[in-house]
Amino acid sequence: MKTGNRNSRAGRIIGDILLALAVLLIADVAFVMPARINAVVLKADYRKVFIYEIVLCAVLLVFALDVRFNLFTRWKNAILRAVGRLLRAVVVLMCAVIVFFCGKVIVGGVINTADRADYAIVLGLALENGEPAPDLLARLDTAREYLNKYPEARLILTGGNADESGRTEADVMRDILTERGVPQERLILEDRAQTTRENFRNIAGIVSAGEPVVMISSDYHMDRAVRNAAESGFTRVMRLPAPSGFLAYGANMLSEVVLNLNDLVR
Repeated sequence: MKTGNRNSRAGRIIGDILLALAVLLIADVAFVMPARINAVVLKADYRKVFIYEIVLCAVLLVFALDVRFNLFTRWKNAILRAVGRLLRAVVVLMCAVIVFFCGKVIVGGVINTADRADYAIVLGLALENGEPAPDLLARLDTAREYLNKYPEARLILTGGNADESGRTEADVMRDILTERGVPQERLILEDRAQTTRENFRNIAGIVSAGEPVVMISSDYHMDRAVRNAAESGFTRVMRLPAPSGFLAYGANMLSEVVLNLNDLVR
């Protein structure tokens, strides 16, 4: 009997922790994504990701509630308890998949393998009301530091999604870097692609896929970016993650999970 009480107490504590984490994640997604959707040009794409993020949050919340309140096996009826166990198994499996991909995103963002290379690729990020998002500016700061360390290197600036004025992400990055003293001859624009996959297909026409390149993107985006590069034939990719904003990290991480799952089922 005492052991059962201890387990029950432990379940309540763990459930409270999981509930707090789930609520924080839901709050982050609810705060960050609607504002972002209103600010970007590709509203439909971001809205779709937002919907799937809410679904993932709901799964995590149900799991936390089950740990805390034993939702699925409360019933005395044997049939209902069997159904509850089945539902619990489904939720646990879904949570395991979500946590696995969250782990990949987190670990991928802390690995830095950057070294000397002739080219560094800076991945674009959707402009918000025509202006660079903070995470895009962080990517450019990281890129400029790399150029200062390796004076012979050149940057390939990617991103073809234009705002209402017609300026692409690559255009904006070029303007910011030149304003900060980077010579234009060290910058190459790839301003046609609208997705990360298209970025690498177009870059393959600029740089040999077997040549070493440095990948510069936000920490939460690094894992998927490197995988997309490999799928396009790039075999010698070095990682240089740029720091991202802490307050929006949960929403960004879940966005990457959604896109990873989408790649998995395609």
